[in-house]
Formats: sequence, structure tokens, C-alpha cells
Amino acid sequence: MDHFVIRGGRPLHGEIAIGGAKNAGLKLLVAGLLTSERLVLSNVPHIADIATMRALLEQHGLAVHDLAGDGSTLSVGGEITNTEAPYDIVSKMRASILVLGPLLARCREARVSLPGGCAIGTRPVDLHLKGLETLGAEITLENGYINARAPKGLKGERIILPFASVGATENLMMAATLAQGKTEIINAAREPEMVDLANCLNAMGARITGAGSSAILIDGVEALHGAEHRIMPDRIECGTYACAAAITGGDLRLVGGQMDHLGAVVRALEECGVEVTQDGNTMRVRRTGALRGIDIMTEPYPGFPTDMQAQFMALLSVAEGASMITETIFENRFMHVPELNRMGARINVHGSSAIIRGVHSLSGAPVMATDLRASFSLILAGLAAHGETILSRVYHLDRGYEAVERKLAKCGALIERVRD
Repeated sequence: MDHFVIRGGRPLHGEIAIGGAKNAGLKLLVAGLLTSERLVLSNVPHIADIATMRALLEQHGLAVHDLAGDGSTLSVGGEITNTEAPYDIVSKMRASILVLGPLLARCREARVSLPGGCAIGTRPVDLHLKGLETLGAEITLENGYINARAPKGLKGERIILPFASVGATENLMMAATLAQGKTEIINAAREPEMVDLANCLNAMGARITGAGSSAILIDGVEALHGAEHRIMPDRIECGTYACAAAITGGDLRLVGGQMDHLGAVVRALEECGVEVTQDGNTMRVRRTGALRGIDIMTEPYPGFPTDMQAQFMALLSVAEGASMITETIFENRFMHVPELNRMGARINVHGSSAIIRGVHSLSGAPVMATDLRASFSLILAGLAAHGETILSRVYHLDRGYEAVERKLAKCGALIERVRD
């Protein structure tokens, strides 16, 4: 397994290109299951999760072609020859569950393994299943697989989600595009990625309104067709590099970054004493004074995203005063705390909250990544620390961030990937 060697203490200056959104790209690839015609996606991020999804779609019978030669533009299309999503692929990535709705809508049957992914909480799929049952699906669980049938096709209904689940909203929205009649999803997730998915589906012939609000209306159609779509920039990658500028006392221009996609993250940065501005297609983040401690609670969008919690914990570990982060989305998402404390942070966890008492500086140490976002929190700590940090298990990082060492080194970081 590869590891990173980081020598900290250098402010970052320069420009970083923000890639296509992982959390949008995966779902947009899945949308290719809804038509036999060709869906062309550009601005595709070059990350491990995209490769996993590509393998999953190919075993369903779809052809996935690299049109640009560098993985940035992919075409997806073809007939579905296999409606089973096997454990060996699905276990690598939780987003694989999203093939369930499209397979069921188009083929009227699907057999999908229960998913895997980062070990940051149980994240049950019951909302996906109950929603599909509301649309008329017959679902059973057997030997670790979801068996779903809809012999007469899916039928539009009103679905009320008990909480704003991103995955369930996406799965049900895709399935409903080919259902008979109208489907209304109440308490739908409101993330920008939801709007991106709806825009792509509409370009394919779907009739979706309300995406980005808590009520999404889908008027089912008989078939979808091919389309071209550019994946939105990754707001979590953008927020992560904004934290890199902040924790090092640097000044970064994040090309493609959009403040209006980040919302609560921008407000939190500004409360910490970080300056964030938008200039056309570029977001600038710089810090000239000391960091201030703040309190944060993770919430569904437009609240503070759980995917930025670990990065802010690293940032607040060197802020003046005390801070508190309360995690309300996933119950096991503080696994990076012991690793940050190894580097000199002062963090105590009490149930769903972490109390952070800022220290003057961190010290480099050997640390281990535990999940995707935690990986980058340790990179951030290493960039700010005195001495050398060795980060192992960076395969977690490769699932969702592209060319991390190259992007950071270009802006003055001393970071090296060592291949074991």
C-alpha cells in the first residue's frame, strides 16, 4: 500500500483546479442504465470510485468508453444483459446501491448485494427499499442480497422520506423517471448534486421539477434517450482545499470552485477568520491572521456537510480557543480523532460531540487513514505540523480525491507519495 510523506510548516500559494464531483459523477454514470442510447459525461473525476462504478456498469452489459483518452470524458450505453450487482464489486462502494432503482425501472427486476464502503456508520438502505415498494416493487432480502421485482412496472406515488436521505432521493428519482404516472418525493435531499442529476435526466427526456427543494415531482415517461452532460465541480474537494489554505496560512485560487455550492462551509471559514471571495469561475481563499475557534453541527444540506467535518476538525485543532463539532449524520465519524491527537491535537469526544482545544502547533507523526474524508484531515494536519508526517492507508484517499500530491506540491507543499 502507498503512503504519503509530508513535511509541514509551509503556507500554500497558487492555483488548484477543482475536478468533477465524486458525489455527482457516480450517480450520473448510473443514469446510463436508464437508456440503451449513449450518455456522454465530461469533467469526470479520475478516482478509484469511478473505476469501481465503471466495472459495475460493464458487468451489467453496458459499454463504457473513454472518449478523451484520459478518463475525463466517458460514454455509457448499451443493452442490459445482467440485472445482478455482485458482492465483490458492491462491497467496495456504497453508491453501488443506486443501480437498484434504474435496473428495476428498466428491466422490472434486479438482484443487488447489500453495499459496503467507508466504515463510518450503518447507513441502512431501508429508505431506498420502502420507497421502491411504494412505487410497486416486490422486495425480499436473502443471503445478503436485495431481490426486487416489478412485473407490471413501477407506478408513480407520493413518497414521504422520514429524513432527507441523499441516496434514497437519488435512487427513487431515477426509478420514477420510467414509472407510470406522477411521483412526488417529499422531504427530498436538497444537495446541489441532486440538481445536477435532475438536469442530466431531463436532458435525457425525463420530466423532473423541484430538484434542489424538499419536494421533487417526477412525471414518468416511457423511455429515456441519450444526452451529453458536464459534471458539476466537486464542492467537497473545493472545501477541502479551502481548509488547506486556511490551516497553512496560505492563499489559494480554487478554479471551478463555487461559493454558492458550499454555503455553510464558507460561513464557517469566515467565522474562523478566513477570507473567501468569488471571482468569476474561481474561488479565492486566504488567511492573514490567527484562526478562531467555532462551533459546528453537521446537518443535511444546506447545513454544514458531514463530508467536511474531519477537515474542519484538523483546522480547528490549531485555532485559538475552544471549539465543538457535533456529528448528527453518521455515528462512527470521529475515527480520525486518535490520529490527530497523536500529532499533538487536544480533542475529547463525548458521545456525538467532539471538544477541540486549540494548540499552538502540531507535530509530525506516523498516522493512519480510516476513511475517505479522515484521510485528508490528516494531510491537513501534516501540512500545518512541524516535522515529518507519514500517512498510511492512502487507498481511502484515492477513492475520492484526484492527484492530491501533485495539486498540493504545485502550491508549495512538501508532500510525496511513496509506493510500497
